[in-house]
Parts: sequence; structure tokens; C-alpha cells
Amino acid sequence: MQKTLDFTDLLSLLDERSAAMRAAVASAPDLDVPVPTCPEWTLFDLAQHLGRGRRKWAAIVAAGPADAPSAESAARGAEAAPREREALLAWLDASVRELADALREAGPDRGCWTWWDRSVSPQTAGAVARHQVQELAVHTYDVQVALGAPLPLPDEVALDGVEDFLLTCCAGDYHWPYEPATIDYHATEGHTWRVELAADGVRCTRLATATSAADVSVEGTASELVLLFYGRVPVESLKMEGDRRPFDLVVAWDPDA
Repeated sequence: MQKTLDFTDLLSLLDERSAAMRAAVASAPDLDVPVPTCPEWTLFDLAQHLGRGRRKWAAIVAAGPADAPSAESAARGAEAAPREREALLAWLDASVRELADALREAGPDRGCWTWWDRSVSPQTAGAVARHQVQELAVHTYDVQVALGAPLPLPDEVALDGVEDFLLTCCAGDYHWPYEPATIDYHATEGHTWRVELAADGVRCTRLATATSAADVSVEGTASELVLLFYGRVPVESLKMEGDRRPFDLVVAWDPDA
């Protein structure tokens, strides 16, 4: 059975992925190394993005419920990163620590602004913590790709990441403009999620057993599924069965259009 991560688990994983990311940046020959999975970015650009983003989310969480990020949080998120490597690593560490402190102070159930207001994921600090683990995990992978030594996402992070992506970025009060369809995502670790797309909304369910066949199924490790969702690996690198058209439509679909 898949473990449901609690708030303490998420804060620990936030720190663990942050440490892995900093270690990767520290091992780079220089900060001008290009990042293939983030076109036109160097390692410095990616590091600056990571630090700015964590500082911005720290301010958003600290602000509590709001309609949108405040001007102050946007300004703090735009702070420039130092160019010298040791100073940059310290700045990254402080950025993630600031986010973790804000999350810890807020607690998992406190409301805050999020961009996923129409999804089934709650607008809470706990949901922010869950998604921030994935942000750091995927960008740590980006750094590793740039250095020619990519590693799979840790199992615990990846399994939670599949569900976080599907609940936060897919399932919600959206109008599916095509024929109703179902897509199953199978993690080889033994877990399956079904996405049902219909005119009255998009639903995601974690399945113990599938009682009917989906229109299309995609199978890979949980890490491969997360990396697929974030555009880091092609779907051709995973196993697919059934009618591919619903999957391609989902990839191209803008639910807010």
C-alpha cells in the first residue's frame, strides 16, 4: 500500500531534495553549464529560479489566505542570486530554509493563495509543501541531467509526485471538450491512478484494482511517470497500451482556455 505522506514527511523531503540539489550544483565544473531540460538556461539560471521561487512561496504561505500574491512577495521573489558559487549555495540553502520555516509556522491546514484554485488539491500550506517537494525533485533532476549523471527520483518522492501532479494539475472543475475518456497510469511499484475526463469535470482515483479497461494506459516507474508529466522524458520511453489519442489530447489541452 502506498504511504500517504504527512506534513512532517514533506518537510523532511523538502530538506532532503534541497540537499541533493545543492550537492549537484556544488559538483558542477562551473555555473555556465547548459541545462538541456530547461532550454536556454544555465546552472546559474536554474539555481536563481529555485531560490527566487522558494522565497516567493515562503512569502505567500506567510501571508495566509489571499486572492493573489502580494506585491511584496513578488518583489522578494525577484531578488538576484549571488554569482560566486559558495555564496550561491548559501543563498539557496537560506531560500529553502525560509520556505520550510514559513510552512512550519503556518501548519498544514492554514489557507493560502495557490494557482490551482480550480483543482481538487486544497489551497493550504500542506498542499504547497507537497507540490514544493516535487518542484525541488524535478529541478534536482535537471541539474543532474546537465552534469550527465541523472538519477531517478526517490521512490517515496516519485509515488507521491504522481498523485500530486494528477490531483493538482489535472483533476478539477474543468470542462473536457472532447469525447469522454479514461487514462490509467500504472507505476511498476504496484500503484495505479485512473483519470476520467468528461464534460462535467476531470476526476482522479487511486485504484486498488481496475474493474474495467481504460481507453489508454501508460506504465513506467513512478519516477518515469513524474518526469513524463513534467516533460523531462518522452512518452515513447514508457509502455503505452490502447488508443493514444486521449493522452495526446490531454497533453495539448489547456483547461483554462
